[in-house]
Amino acid sequence: MPIIHSDLMNLSTEDVVCSYSSRDVILYALGVGFCAEPGNAKELQYGSEMQGPATVPTMAATLAYPNFLADCGWDSRQVLHTEQSLELYRPLPAKATLLLNSRVAAAYDKGPGRGAEIHVTTDARLRRDETVVFSTASTLLARADGGFGGPAVIQPKHHGLPSREADLSCDLPIARNQGLLFRLSGDLNPLHVDSSTAKKAGFEQPILHGLCTYGFACRAILTTICDYDFTLIKRFDVRFSAPVYPGDVLTTEMWQDRDVISFRCKVKSRDAIVVNNGMCLLSG
Repeated sequence: MPIIHSDLMNLSTEDVVCSYSSRDVILYALGVGFCAEPGNAKELQYGSEMQGPATVPTMAATLAYPNFLADCGWDSRQVLHTEQSLELYRPLPAKATLLLNSRVAAAYDKGPGRGAEIHVTTDARLRRDETVVFSTASTLLARADGGFGGPAVIQPKHHGLPSREADLSCDLPIARNQGLLFRLSGDLNPLHVDSSTAKKAGFEQPILHGLCTYGFACRAILTTICDYDFTLIKRFDVRFSAPVYPGDVLTTEMWQDRDVISFRCKVKSRDAIVVNNGMCLLSG
C-alpha cells in the first residue's frame, strides 16, 4: 500500500501511556556507552542505581520515537532517521509515567527514487500532574516511497557551525555489540543487527541506530563540558549525515559560545562527517 498524503497527515496519537523505570534509564546509558571503563565514579551514576541513576537527556527521544507510523504505507525496511530535535522543559526523571501526544507535522515528496520526508512531533507530560517534560521533532526519510504526490520539500535552515577551529574534541569508541545493547531501549529494527537486512537496504553491514549516535554525541558533551551534570542540557538538535558502524570511533568536535554548544561528529578512519549542524543549549 503506497503512502497517501491526506491519510498520513491525519495520523496522530493522544495521551499514549509510556512508563519507564530506573532499570530502563540504566539500560539506555549502557546502550550509549556509559561505564565502558570501570572505576569512573561520575559515570557510575548513569550506570548504577547505587549512585543514581542519573538520566541521559537524549533518552527522551527513544520514549517518543514515532512507532505509530508502522502501517502508514511506507516500506519500513528503507526508512532512515535524518534529523532529531529535543527540547527539555525540566530534567528527565529517573522513572516516570508519561502521556505522549504525537502527530505528523509535515510530509514532503522528494520524487520517484528519492524518497518521502516525514516530520513527526511529540509532546510528553507527566501523567500524575500534567507537567510538560519535553518535546521532540523527528525527520524520517522513507527512501522507497517518493512520488506519492505530496508537496515538494521545503529546504530547512540548519544550525550553522562556527568557522574557527573546534574548541574541544572528544573521542568515544563504539563497541561492536553496541547495536545489540541499544536495541534493548526499544528499537528492534533488524537493520541494526542483521547483516542480510542491512545488505538489502544498501549497507555493507548493520548500521548503528541514529538515536544511539545521538546519545553518544550527548555523552561527549556531558563528559567534556557539563562535568556529567545532565540537568544542564535543555535542547539537543542534530542532523544525521552518514551512517555509523559498530566498531567506529566517534569524534565529537565542539564549539562553546556561552550557553550554546555547536557540534559535529566524525569517523576519522572513513573521513566521514556522520552528525552535522549539532546544537546543544545549556541552562543559563
